[in-house]
Amino acid sequence: MDVLQLERRDGDRKTDEESLGMLEESRTNPGIAKRPKWSHKADYTLSMVGYCVSLVNLWRFPYLCNRNGGGAFLIPFLVCLVLCGLPLFFLEVALGQFAGKSAMHIWGFCPLMKGLGISMTMLSALTLMYYPIVLSWSVYFLVQSCSQLLPWTSCGNWWNTPSCVVTSAQTLYHSPTNESNVTDGGQIRHISGVTNASLSHTAAEEFWQYNVLRISDGLDNVGGIQTHLALCLLSGWIIVFLCIIRGIKSAGKVVYVTATLPYLLLIILLIRSLMLPGSDEGLLVYIKPDFNKLMEMQVWLEACLQVFYSLGPAWGGLITMASFNKFDNNCLRDAVLITFVSEGTSMFGGLVVFTVIGFMAHEANVPVSEVVSSGPGLGFVTYPEALSRLPVPQLWSFVFSLMLIALMLDTVFATVETVMSALFDQYPRLREKRIYLTAGFCIVAYFVGLVVTTRAGMYIFQLIDWYFAFLVLLTTAFLECVCVAWIYGIERFSDDIELMLGRKPPLFFKITWCYITPLFMMTAFIFTLIQYSPPTYGKYEYPDYAPVIGWILACIPVMPVLVVMVMTLNRANGSLKQRFLQSITPDSTWSPSDPQGRRTYLETPRERTSLKQTFLASVGLR
Repeated sequence: MDVLQLERRDGDRKTDEESLGMLEESRTNPGIAKRPKWSHKADYTLSMVGYCVSLVNLWRFPYLCNRNGGGAFLIPFLVCLVLCGLPLFFLEVALGQFAGKSAMHIWGFCPLMKGLGISMTMLSALTLMYYPIVLSWSVYFLVQSCSQLLPWTSCGNWWNTPSCVVTSAQTLYHSPTNESNVTDGGQIRHISGVTNASLSHTAAEEFWQYNVLRISDGLDNVGGIQTHLALCLLSGWIIVFLCIIRGIKSAGKVVYVTATLPYLLLIILLIRSLMLPGSDEGLLVYIKPDFNKLMEMQVWLEACLQVFYSLGPAWGGLITMASFNKFDNNCLRDAVLITFVSEGTSMFGGLVVFTVIGFMAHEANVPVSEVVSSGPGLGFVTYPEALSRLPVPQLWSFVFSLMLIALMLDTVFATVETVMSALFDQYPRLREKRIYLTAGFCIVAYFVGLVVTTRAGMYIFQLIDWYFAFLVLLTTAFLECVCVAWIYGIERFSDDIELMLGRKPPLFFKITWCYITPLFMMTAFIFTLIQYSPPTYGKYEYPDYAPVIGWILACIPVMPVLVVMVMTLNRANGSLKQRFLQSITPDSTWSPSDPQGRRTYLETPRERTSLKQTFLASVGLR
């Protein structure tokens, strides 16, 4: 064995001695608070399903499927799910369950990369400052659904323009202009190119743009806070706080409703929409394969990104939720189940969306492809407009808005818990003040989020969403695989999993962690950079300074990684080589969360594997 390996083994022995000392201290020190655990396995399963099944599954997957070959898109989607999504999911839940710590504190197995945990936590915290505006929009639509006449079904209201038309003719989807003047409080606002041209003059589109958003003419004209959105955002945060007031103990019970309700509502909507004329045409467009699309790299890239963003790795939520599991929980079985339930929901949601879109296309006498949209345009324009044509439209609009709220709540629950767990793991005594600290965080997030309730809120939302997770998510996922498989060692990580499950992970996961998944992440990152384009909102062109702000936002979550690397190397002793070796050697904070498993783990002789040994282990030869 060479000097490099001897130095690593000496570091490991020192770490084990320190960890055993900490184990004894934790047993005798009553000041060290215990982390909570899930009350029941179903609490965890439903929480994870609720976290993974988000609006991305409902309003982005159907659009991508239609654009990228219909049923043929399922081939790259399933390939990316198996080779990229599932391995990443299993890796993160295994890390969290083994260490029993939040995403910010599990990086003791590679101190050099502790900044990744800070980046994850920071990304989750900052996302909560702007993304819950979607919850606010959903609450507003829920309230408006109780009106005697749905406000997005008629013109002649104070927010409508002279070009507003009730949707019933083909001309609605071929509007000749994308500019209009809106009268509001005696002031004329000129709106230029802020909407999707295919729906820009429908009553539903004008309700969305000029009533819900009350959008200004650009990013330069921020305008004031919209009271109706501010109040809806406040109500959303109050609901979130009441549901997570006791952490996973309360949120784990709420998800029995919020995680299952969307499935019930989707089934109801599917049954009703299948009775509509034109629904079969929508389904045909959705499932009809165009295998020629499989030859395009863009299709595979979008399939990879859809799997990645819908499952939620690299945000810290998966690690944090799994950290509350029992040490011997079968996290492999959970990973397979939750992964396929989540992405199966995407496919099922596509059926619902396209049956309704097929009905809309039939009513307007236009091709289905001209009605398909993605993002907020689908959730808050296309769908409300379609549901307004059903019998008792208030009921169906209420049901749909309630489904959007349930989907958002589950995502926000886990994201808030990711941030709060990081705080409580750092300062365990603060767990006694959970209610006050959680309330304080929700209040701060609410007041910061008021910026996206302004007239320019949609421009700000789109700008942040365009860049914020642009660099850090794919980078973090790539570095995660490299750190676990090659620095910590795939054989060592397999031993950790065996300590939890009683058996090593299948060879399939070793190969994907070491080679395939990092390759997917690197390829997606490179092609995303190559295909970068400035942010847009409809036909609105952002000012020149907007991309600069966007790139600054994109770099913020990445900075902790670089800063912590420099600090870690600076604190180590010896030459640069010795400092590097110390910084990639597990420290005293890395060990099993279970006391018995921890003692077994620390008393078992271990050594770091060389790159050659890692390679042999990754292909099943060691």
